[in-house]
Amino acid sequence: MKMRIFVPRDAGAIAVGADDVVAALEQAAEKRGLPIEIIRNGSRGLYWLEPMVEVATVKGRVAYGPVSPADVPSLFEAMASNGPHALRLGLADEIPWLKRQTRLTFARCGVIDPRSVKDYRDHGGYKGLERALTLTSDEILADVTASGLRGRGGAGFPTGIKWKTVAQASADRKYIVCNADEGDSGTFADRMIMEGDPFVVIEGMTIAGIAVGATKGYIYIRSEYPHAVAAMNAAIAAARRTGYLGEGIVGSSHNFDLEVRVGAGAYVCGEETSLLESLEGRRGIVRAKPPLPAHKGLFGRPTVINNVLSFAAIPFILDNGAKAYADFGMGRSRGTMPIQLAGNIKHGGLFEVAFGITLGELIDDVGGGTFSGRPVRAVQVGGPLGAYFPRELFDTPFDYEAFAARDGLIGHGGIVVFDDSVDMAKQARFAMEFCAVESCGKCTPCRIGSTRGVETIDKIIRGERTSENLAVVEDLCNTMKFGSLCALGGFTPYPVLSALKHFREDFGPAPATLQAAE
Repeated sequence: MKMRIFVPRDAGAIAVGADDVVAALEQAAEKRGLPIEIIRNGSRGLYWLEPMVEVATVKGRVAYGPVSPADVPSLFEAMASNGPHALRLGLADEIPWLKRQTRLTFARCGVIDPRSVKDYRDHGGYKGLERALTLTSDEILADVTASGLRGRGGAGFPTGIKWKTVAQASADRKYIVCNADEGDSGTFADRMIMEGDPFVVIEGMTIAGIAVGATKGYIYIRSEYPHAVAAMNAAIAAARRTGYLGEGIVGSSHNFDLEVRVGAGAYVCGEETSLLESLEGRRGIVRAKPPLPAHKGLFGRPTVINNVLSFAAIPFILDNGAKAYADFGMGRSRGTMPIQLAGNIKHGGLFEVAFGITLGELIDDVGGGTFSGRPVRAVQVGGPLGAYFPRELFDTPFDYEAFAARDGLIGHGGIVVFDDSVDMAKQARFAMEFCAVESCGKCTPCRIGSTRGVETIDKIIRGERTSENLAVVEDLCNTMKFGSLCALGGFTPYPVLSALKHFREDFGPAPATLQAAE
């Protein structure tokens, strides 16, 4: 009987030698004359343990990690005999970091073969689509709305309302667009799900197409994600072969097909209207709204645009019912959020949990504090445009409204940790510089405001007229926040003003306007 071994094909695992581990395992098996089957699964998200190798046993899959090619000879013997080994982590499902999660969206990620429709179905896949095919459009929309699902790309807009708007629009053609242009620092959940469980995205988009009357969908993936592009293309081809995409989906009267489009590396194309411009073959520049994409989107037709994680949540909702999803979370933030822990953190990776867990629990308990062992000074939540929170705000629950009440953003769920060696004036400068580099240039507050922001913070760092220049930075932030066309310029003030508010000592003496604000 062949020994079944699982080694991630995830880009993060490959970056730390997963392919070399596979080669070493094949050599070890050949040397010993033992038949093996290697399944290239996705990552389970425990990135400090990658490459994490698993072997199937009668009691379940036993994990080892982090594994290097040099470990393979002794590891192979341990796996073959189910004996002890220094890298043995025990049953994968019993690893405490995994066991305490609530994996609804990522239930199959790291478990299945991401290229196999059969494996996906064997682990509960396509049950949501099967139920959707028995429902009317209004019934599907009612489920999505009642679930409380909100956009996981950062804006947090109710998904059901967006879909209903498109469903009610009159047009000869409608589109479904998946925004996989994951550009925020410290985020990797979109990439992980596309590389580890791509069929869940396909299933979610197909259900969306049935609900709103669309027959064509596009997945817009950033060019920096070649492994995700390959995984999605392979999964789309497999779905077509097995009747889950194309004409007459699984024998029904519904048609739906998908196509992957690769972006050209512009951060601003994560904004939905810039993404549409790029999809149509033009430079990614923000469109003025209205009209909204739900009314006039791709090629001028009504279009549903959602994030990867939004679509990936849909199959669970349709399979288990709206209440099963809405039972998790708090307030208006329902369901679970795949949170990404990154930066200077001991246990970095993906942690899916219901809304309501506090920031402190995530950093200190789940993440284990800093990798450097130094005290945590600041965390940035929500990508490069998210606010910096000091330890005094670690009691903030992970919830859209709770973060907004403290001038913060959840965004795409990325958390970047900094220890006490960080210079927050330089971090504020980076936010302005990032905006200046990535601006599409269409609106003056973003294009010029960010450039002047870099220049002014440079003066502050040099000690030139500190109080006056801090006042200028505050004024620039207000102009950008309320005058920019999109969130790139509009959200850049969050990291800058939060750094000024919570870490004032890094900027020198404060002007009277900021002192009065406190």
